[in-house]
Amino acid sequence: MLKISISGVRGIYGDSLTPEICLDFAKAAGTYFDGGVLAVGSDTRESSEFIKGIVIHGLVSCGSNILDLGIVPTPTIGIAIRENKLSGGIMITASHNPKEWNGLKFFRSDGIFLNSQEAEKLIQIYESKGFIEKPNGETKTYDAASELHIKKILAAVHCSKIKSRKFKVVIDSVNGAGSIITPKLLEKLGCQVIKINTDIKKPFPRGAEPTPENLSQLCETVLKEKADIGFAQDPDADRLAIVTEEGIAISEEYTLTLCVKHVLSSSLKSRKLIVANLSTTRAIDEVAKEFGGIVIRTKVGEVYVAEEIKNEKADIGGEGNGGVIYPKVGFNRDSLCGIALILDYMARQKSPVSKIVNALPQYYFSKKKMECANVKEGEDLIERIKERYRGETMDFTEGIKVIFKDSWVHVRPSNTEPIIRIIAEAKSPNEANELAENILNS
Repeated sequence: MLKISISGVRGIYGDSLTPEICLDFAKAAGTYFDGGVLAVGSDTRESSEFIKGIVIHGLVSCGSNILDLGIVPTPTIGIAIRENKLSGGIMITASHNPKEWNGLKFFRSDGIFLNSQEAEKLIQIYESKGFIEKPNGETKTYDAASELHIKKILAAVHCSKIKSRKFKVVIDSVNGAGSIITPKLLEKLGCQVIKINTDIKKPFPRGAEPTPENLSQLCETVLKEKADIGFAQDPDADRLAIVTEEGIAISEEYTLTLCVKHVLSSSLKSRKLIVANLSTTRAIDEVAKEFGGIVIRTKVGEVYVAEEIKNEKADIGGEGNGGVIYPKVGFNRDSLCGIALILDYMARQKSPVSKIVNALPQYYFSKKKMECANVKEGEDLIERIKERYRGETMDFTEGIKVIFKDSWVHVRPSNTEPIIRIIAEAKSPNEANELAENILNS
């Protein structure tokens, strides 16, 4: 199944995602950007290099000049675009999808992904095949992107404090795009680095998502090496998960919460603003309240959060899937930036990460999904939920979110699949699961 959405284009390469589709989307992007200078990069999937050749060919045929960044994290492309004042760019990745998948993510000139209106225009060009033909574009290799990214991160944290702690860190990059750049960053921060799954020539050795069930090797290595912390990335290095010094993999929701607490607690600003999507933990609301901050909620999708951060000049934001967006560095979810912020916080606190995490508000999630054949079926479900929870606080920014004193449940149509997603959060696992099950039975 080919997925075309605000998140870009994804499919199983050679099946739903064919060379012809990649070429036509590249030509659509070249037409959309009307030539210009574009950045192109990829993750380490077996099909990525081949697809990159197709994409560059399509872009050049429309008059675009290309900076080939090679294998880089998704946020690295966003930074390269902004710092070099490029017209836009394309990342070849299927992010956290399994290794047989691949896809394209499209950036605009500020380094943020295309929003829904911009993506719709691109898709219309793709469907109409109304491509411009100016086969005079050129391609150049650009090797400075990773160093530029690292430089931006180092300027945003207290390097000397981090270096003084001489942290022992285990990094698991799932043999993805973070495999080379992340150890370099950690070394520049004075860390003793233990690398696992950082060979870009090998396939993904575990599930692509950095969720607790996929991190047993990282947990074992952290314990064996007596490391201070373990970090796990997904294949394009935009998501980050944490393993404590006790060898325990914690929920990705804590990644953003830790970074928010660090940024707010060290800020002297009177106006403290955080942006997160509707399905991100309410723990960040409690952290924000502790430091006089305000949380703005958006639709689910990185671009919605990034645009709001930029427009509102927010301090930090992101999504609960381990995605940290720190505008001092860039406007994309960035696992490397998250790593540096968390090490900065640990250096300030002079406490083990387990103690820091345990001091955060504790919540539990339940995530479920149900088939949805058409739009009306989804609308009918929302009407039943409105009736069932009449009198409770509700948010209709995307789907419906019912908010209780210490819990909430969010029901929304998926951006990429014909399903309804149900996300519930509460003070106990049983309560969260009960909330989600009540929706399934509505």
